[in-house]
Amino acid sequence: MEYTASLVQLHIDENLEESRRQALARGIPVADSETLQFLLVTLAMTKPLRILEIGSAVGLSGVAMLQACPGATLTTIELDEERFVEAKKNFMTFGVADRVNALLGDAGEILSMMDGQYDFVFLDGPKAQYEKYLFDLKRLMKKGATLFADDVLLFGWVSGEEETPQKRRSIVEKIRSYLSVITADTDFVTSVINVGDGVALSVYQGKK
Repeated sequence: MEYTASLVQLHIDENLEESRRQALARGIPVADSETLQFLLVTLAMTKPLRILEIGSAVGLSGVAMLQACPGATLTTIELDEERFVEAKKNFMTFGVADRVNALLGDAGEILSMMDGQYDFVFLDGPKAQYEKYLFDLKRLMKKGATLFADDVLLFGWVSGEEETPQKRRSIVEKIRSYLSVITADTDFVTSVINVGDGVALSVYQGKK
């Protein structure tokens, strides 16, 4: 993993990379470089036009996705109001605000009220809720759409490579449940990939 991580060469806007460094220094949960690189490669292959993001944080992954997909629009959901406000500022700063529908609130509640068809979903919100979101995500995804779920191995705890702290056992069990459900669901073709903190990449094969 150290060797492959050393090969990561992020080709993104210099100002965006600086904003990512500053956010990481502040403890903001920004996607690590290896995960972002894999996300951008996946976007380059799928070329989505309508992207749904669960967990905006401060908007920097959203900016990266829109810069990589100039013809795409983004609907992004964030629970934390302070981060939501900062994300909207970043969308303005990087000139993509006109392609963003930013929503503040609990993703579980918002998703249940949404309609439309998305061809790419970046799932990076509360990990314990991934399985809960799946029902509505399937409803909102086009046939052939990609579901990119981040942090599914969670520091090696989920895979058992590292011992899970007592206070994290509940979230680990919920992530394992999500992985069991998504890999068994015949509406999806799924691969769990040991990149970054773990990615579950699923392609929706439902009847749409």
